[in-house]
Amino acid sequence: MNQTMQKETVASSSVLNGVDLETLMGTVTAIKEDPELGVSRFRASNTWLSGNHNRSTVKGFFGAKQEIPHKQTFIMDADEPAILAGHDQGANPVEHLLHALASCLTTSMVAHAAVRGIRIEELQSELEGDIDLRGFLGLAPDVPKGYTDIRVKFRVKAKPEDLAMLKKLTSFSPVFNTITQGANVKVDVELK
Repeated sequence: MNQTMQKETVASSSVLNGVDLETLMGTVTAIKEDPELGVSRFRASNTWLSGNHNRSTVKGFFGAKQEIPHKQTFIMDADEPAILAGHDQGANPVEHLLHALASCLTTSMVAHAAVRGIRIEELQSELEGDIDLRGFLGLAPDVPKGYTDIRVKFRVKAKPEDLAMLKKLTSFSPVFNTITQGANVKVDVELK
């Protein structure tokens, strides 16, 4: 049996890398047959608590032509460290962005690897980003307000011959693509 056949056989088993392949492939097949099933809308609501402390809540999303509630409400606090007049009651927003990027790259790599029959035994990443606070603080109009560079380093326990493909699979990450390609963001502010 050649390597491609072996990988296809592994990919057709029920679980690889902790991913339920039967469910995932069922979703892929359904979206291929009805592309409208792939249209999704994810939401978060945020409430300012005090100072720089605020809290986002995620309850559900729209997907597969329907509202889908999460099994539980997810709560994520954000604050700033004391040096930025916060009380350090949560990761700050740019740290949340690193978390979103890390988790999305990881999810994309693991799921796409599973579909291709690539086994991952361990996977860790470290992220680091550069921001010049002069931009955010309005001290230098020519300095960007956000990250200028982000570095991601993965450490994976897998077959050496799968390493190049694993790196390529990160390109499926929606968060990676949003950061690197941009998204249209519309902000409205109205009185309560």
